[in-house]
Amino acid sequence: MRPLVSILIPAYNAEEWITYTVQSAVSQTWPRKEIIVVDDGSRDGTWGVVLRLASKQVAVVSTENQGAAAARNHAFALSQGDYIQWLDADDLLARDKIERQLGARNEVHSRRTLLSSSWAPFYYRTRRARFIHNSLCQDLSPVDWLLRKMGQNLHMQTGTWLTSRSLAEAAGPWDTRLVTDDDGEYFCRVLLASEGTHFVSDTGVFYRASPSSRVSYIGFSDKKKEAMFLSMKLHIGYLRSLEDSERVRRACLAYMQTWYDIFYPERQDLVRELNSIASRLQGHLEAPRLRSKYAWIRPIFGWWAAKWAQNALPQFKASCARYFDKAIFSLEHISQRVLQGR
Repeated sequence: MRPLVSILIPAYNAEEWITYTVQSAVSQTWPRKEIIVVDDGSRDGTWGVVLRLASKQVAVVSTENQGAAAARNHAFALSQGDYIQWLDADDLLARDKIERQLGARNEVHSRRTLLSSSWAPFYYRTRRARFIHNSLCQDLSPVDWLLRKMGQNLHMQTGTWLTSRSLAEAAGPWDTRLVTDDDGEYFCRVLLASEGTHFVSDTGVFYRASPSSRVSYIGFSDKKKEAMFLSMKLHIGYLRSLEDSERVRRACLAYMQTWYDIFYPERQDLVRELNSIASRLQGHLEAPRLRSKYAWIRPIFGWWAAKWAQNALPQFKASCARYFDKAIFSLEHISQRVLQGR
């Protein structure tokens, strides 16, 4: 019998997107699947939408708001699948994603192999999206995967993975302390429990580039900075548990340097701790530099204002691109409805 796949979707204030996400799960060409949506105490109309989507194949559950990690843990506890497909409530699966990955099982010899794929960022129109390919898009051992992720500042989006139940159980639950980067930390543990990754090309997940309120956006939130710092310490510990070498120390230092500006200069307590970790790794961290177009702001208005401008302008540009894409998407849908009404 073909294995059962559980597609697990945590949802919070996802009224605008959740229908498309569930439809992408239902439309998977892999026939044996269950879909579980956990509404994490949404304050908008998400629960009403998911209730209308409920069916024999789509189970919906509502819980008090406890965060994405807790919602994922709840969904996993309800699931029965031999394989787990995690899916965020605003993302979309390519129709053949699960079938292609399970079809690749013949190329590996262990259920301890973690199946990966690529991801394609988009705003509203997936036909304009292109799958990203970087040095993680290949078969890798756990230590080599983490070295590349941390040393080169790369990542795989949550939905790219297909995880056997045995791996998910070995990794343990999602860490509810992490209000950001919970997926990065979780899949580190899945990797540690695995024998390595097997990459399946030309399919994957469409990742919706959402506004700055998304979980992965840190900004100036102290709570998210503290969670990111905890995740970074855990990452470093996980990698060093696999191998403690010069190349591992270099990757850890590069990883800390990449994210250093999130904490600098306003969280001096975390800055000191990061520098202490760097010293134990036989290295040091450089003070972050502002890009030239923002550096002039610092002597006049201070570092905080310059840092705010450096973060805000890319967000503003992305918002403009997002609204334009939404307008085109809406016009296309109106045109389709008019044509269907003829």
